[in-house]
Amino acid sequence: MAQAFIKMLLLITIFSIHKLDGQFEDWCVADEQTPDEELQRAVVWACENGADCSKIQPNQPCFLPNTIKDHASFAFNSYFQRMKAHGATCYFNAAALVTDLDPSHGSCKFEIHG
Repeated sequence: MAQAFIKMLLLITIFSIHKLDGQFEDWCVADEQTPDEELQRAVVWACENGADCSKIQPNQPCFLPNTIKDHASFAFNSYFQRMKAHGATCYFNAAALVTDLDPSHGSCKFEIHG
């Protein structure tokens, strides 16, 4: 009986952290060690090449905190989520990295595509 209970708990745990389609969720965020100038160049590139950067504009849900790192994380993730099915990566000239921790905060919700 105890063994069946443990197996059930294990299955519940696995399914609670695993998406139904069998893939783990991941987000692309700015590397905190990247200089602001490099992040800014990468943000411009991402916004011009497929990222939806409208939410990091003034008076939009992801404008605050108004830092290049936060805006870069949003732009990088938007580009990555929208373009990964077409072969895009989370690289941005070594300015970004993949995380399994949702970077969304408050009313700022980061995109996720399976």
